[in-house]
Amino acid sequence: MTKARLEVRQAKPGDVAAIAALVRRAYDDLPPYTRSELRGQLNNYGEGCFLAVLDGKVVGYCASMRLRGELALAQHSWDSITGNGYGSRHDPAGDWLYGYELCVDPKVRGTRIGRRLYEERRALAERLELKGIVFGGRMPNLARVWRRVDGPQDYLDRVVAGKLHDPVLRFQLANGFEPIGILENYLPEDRQSRAFAVQMVWRNPFVDQEDSTKPRVPRGVESVRIATCQLQARAVKDYAEFIRQIEYFVDVAADYEADFILFPELFTLSLLSAEPEELSSKQSIEALSRYTPKIRKALSDMALNYNINIIGGSHPTRMPDGDIHNVAYVCLRDGSIHEQEKIHPTPNEAYWWNIKGGDSIDVIQTDCGPIGVLICYDSEFPELARRLVDEGARIIFVPFCTDSRQGYMRVRYCAQARAIENQCFVVMSGNVGNLPNVANMDIQYAQSCILTPCDFPFARDGIAAEASENVETLTISDVNLADIAWARAEGTVKNLADRRFDLYRIEWDEASKGGGEHTGAPPTTRSGPGGG
Repeated sequence: MTKARLEVRQAKPGDVAAIAALVRRAYDDLPPYTRSELRGQLNNYGEGCFLAVLDGKVVGYCASMRLRGELALAQHSWDSITGNGYGSRHDPAGDWLYGYELCVDPKVRGTRIGRRLYEERRALAERLELKGIVFGGRMPNLARVWRRVDGPQDYLDRVVAGKLHDPVLRFQLANGFEPIGILENYLPEDRQSRAFAVQMVWRNPFVDQEDSTKPRVPRGVESVRIATCQLQARAVKDYAEFIRQIEYFVDVAADYEADFILFPELFTLSLLSAEPEELSSKQSIEALSRYTPKIRKALSDMALNYNINIIGGSHPTRMPDGDIHNVAYVCLRDGSIHEQEKIHPTPNEAYWWNIKGGDSIDVIQTDCGPIGVLICYDSEFPELARRLVDEGARIIFVPFCTDSRQGYMRVRYCAQARAIENQCFVVMSGNVGNLPNVANMDIQYAQSCILTPCDFPFARDGIAAEASENVETLTISDVNLADIAWARAEGTVKNLADRRFDLYRIEWDEASKGGGEHTGAPPTTRSGPGGG
């Protein structure tokens, strides 16, 4: 039997690179998607994203999300309706399916790939008993005949009447969509359409269009067990003793069947106590960086052996360009190792240890869904958490290292704010105790915790669990990821959905490069390395 050459299936996070390449081939006149935007589309509503794969090559892609009719059928722009391309305005209680991307490889056009993708959308809308499908359709021949028509509506009327030809509109009309109006300034980059789009609708014949009943999001259960380790800084005689201490907590968390365990920022500083003499700040970083390969392997082995996802706090690492970065190693129980660099070094880190900031922040795909990591000071920059949530994160881990209560409270209050404004869980883990012979580890202050949004499904004070202050312990709690979906769709407030995309947005420089020397003055006080 000959194997099928064409497969149409749901897109997966692992398809991001192939989709990005397809979009670049399909649209030479429009800006391509970033991989961050594509991750958001698949994570926010993967059920509405489909791929066409021909002979093993991705040749078609469409992205969709659910929206309520009052939003989908009103005037809007592409940026505002899609959450700036991330699909982050997906509403699980939406009664319409909104299509915001469909592209086909130019080399296979004529093989009805687009029609097959439309059929997948239609089948999804019918299965979910949605009222129909709506999208903004391009008019790629409008600019060419602009002087011969009386605006976009006249152009549309002529295309419908067969007096003008537009390949995109004709395709959509042939697939059962009807135009209901013109969207102004829909996609400013679309010069061929002069930024206009036709609002196209397909109405589900199996649903009563007059029914005003709104779909509701069920209060389901998607339980994840999280452990956060509040780690005592203590002297060790060698690397083996340090790893035994870390493995002890991994073992305990695994015994409790935790899905994740989080360690503090710079949790490896205890290794410096094994040095024969106290090192200077810069010597300390050099010494720690040499442990990087062993730390990565040890954490990865533990994740596999104990069947638990380990967020390895952070560890100073020398990068290929020679700079030292503060890096969280996320070792998953499938054996994969991911890295998240700290974006914003504190003044102390930059001055005393010459630590440089990383250049990118993205979600990490796990068997419990996408997660994000914000190392200490990074939690105090709201745009970083918003980026992770736009990409689909429902849990953000914050390893921290603070020496005073003031520093700790800066991180704590900001972490709680991130949980509220992004309607997600935030997990904190910090160091306690002191290392008298280790530079910048004189004293530590921490109260590790698992924070929630503040709404009815969650803990009364927005705290799922928290440790006692300044004692070594493991804090464990179950969280229900389904409550996040419910809160975003049905909650008392809807911070994500209610953003004013028509007024503001965050622009990310995907090609930015770090580097350069730190030239600032020394901090006025010599505090801990994280400092909050």
